[in-house]
Amino acid sequence: MRQLLEEDPELDAVFAANDLMAIGALRTLRQVGLRVPEDVAVVGFDDIEAAAYTVPALTSVRSPMADQATATVRLLLGLIEGGSRERVVMPNDLVVRESS
Repeated sequence: MRQLLEEDPELDAVFAANDLMAIGALRTLRQVGLRVPEDVAVVGFDDIEAAAYTVPALTSVRSPMADQATATVRLLLGLIEGGSRERVVMPNDLVVRESS
């Protein structure tokens, strides 16, 4: 987060690869005196339980990991049995909280 701010001091939003990184971004932004979401909006990915308890509460993308794992195994078993490749699109949900 510090490097991003050094490269672009006018940065007004961050989408982190996962919630733990987003939580670190929240901490760094607070340390440098920036307000979330007034100065910089922060969104994470995973929607881990801790996201609801950060200050401010972290907006996050919820991705159905268990469903993805099940679909992956089914596809893999199908391919092993000689089936064809099929495209599977899994839904994601944006869980809007206070950080955005």
